[in-house]
Amino acid sequence: MIKIECVFRPGKLEEVKEALGKYGIHGMTVSQVIGCGLQKGRTEVYRGTEYSINLVPKIKMEVVVPDYHVDRVLEIISSVAKTGKIGDGKIFTYPVTDAVRIRTGEKGEDAIK
Repeated sequence: MIKIECVFRPGKLEEVKEALGKYGIHGMTVSQVIGCGLQKGRTEVYRGTEYSINLVPKIKMEVVVPDYHVDRVLEIISSVAKTGKIGDGKIFTYPVTDAVRIRTGEKGEDAIK
């Protein structure tokens, strides 16, 4: 199993969820986060003074999938979240050694289905 963690623009959340849902991926964890990278934030004016805000709001989505789904899920997220501009985000993958569904005690891939 592989954990896919991606950080992308908040405006793309519904599109990514819908695309993954069509593929059959429904279980995910979504968090609102702030961060910086190549985008380097933005400037805002407050009471006539310009401020540099280098932490930009993003969405972090985490999903655990069987190994055989990884390439397709990465492809879906990449294509749907892409705008072609700096700040589109990143995707990270991590190996998962086990999973347990607390309610039933199911383990491994059975726990993530």
